[in-house]
Amino acid sequence: MGPLIRLFASDLDGTLFNALHQTDRAILLQLRRVLDAGRHVALATGRAVRRASALGFGDLPLETVSANGALICDARGELLRFSRFSPQALEELLAAFPGVSFNCIAEDGTYVRGTRESFLAGLRPSPGLLGRLIAHRLRRRPPAPDTHFDQTDADVLARPICKVNFRVADEALHRELNGFVADHASSIVNASFDGDLFELTDARVNKGEAVAWLAGHLGIVESDVAVYGDGGNDLAMLERFSHSYAPKGASEAAKRAAGHVIGSCAHHAVSRHMLMTCRREGRLNRAG
Repeated sequence: MGPLIRLFASDLDGTLFNALHQTDRAILLQLRRVLDAGRHVALATGRAVRRASALGFGDLPLETVSANGALICDARGELLRFSRFSPQALEELLAAFPGVSFNCIAEDGTYVRGTRESFLAGLRPSPGLLGRLIAHRLRRRPPAPDTHFDQTDADVLARPICKVNFRVADEALHRELNGFVADHASSIVNASFDGDLFELTDARVNKGEAVAWLAGHLGIVESDVAVYGDGGNDLAMLERFSHSYAPKGASEAAKRAAGHVIGSCAHHAVSRHMLMTCRREGRLNRAG
């Protein structure tokens, strides 16, 4: 009997990352052992990255499914697929909301229609002291060098964009933006991990479809894929695959979509589960 799971795909914050929203020695060691067992590991995240090393994974050869599936890269950081945001919908969005500081993600960087200060203000802390400490650390960290501020509409529209992020606290504006997304449902979708943050991509893009595409590219059938997630932008992924898992701290919707709840990210539940799966399957293969 061959290995059952050949591709593991996981969300980061609240899932594969630890409680401080970062990697650590235990996570890196467990992932290396999973890779040494001949499996693939993909980072499935709303963040826009091409290389796992940019997120603290060192030299581990991990595939990336980023920008909620709009960017897919191989383990060397080579772009495999770019799903462009509708140029017409983007132009209408910028025109309809001239005062909103949109973060527009292209293949070569992030173009912000706003100041550095407005960008940092969007890093809202999670509840509790730990959440405030993490947000404070993120605000002190300099933005990535490929982040460009004070961009005009013409600057943004001149580039292929795959994802648009923005955070809205004002209830009236929130309703207007939700209405805009609903009116453009045929071309754009909002898959956000929390209620105040909008994460817009092409309507055909989601983590589930993107992980399935990556699996096909690697020659792996969907029944040999395991996925992990904890929030709203993980639901399509958790619902699509039969081997789907949510950590203990996940949203109730994510837990229902997954059907299987494992331990806490604070205790490395996801990387431990991946490694235990490899070991269990190895024992079954030897017994067979």
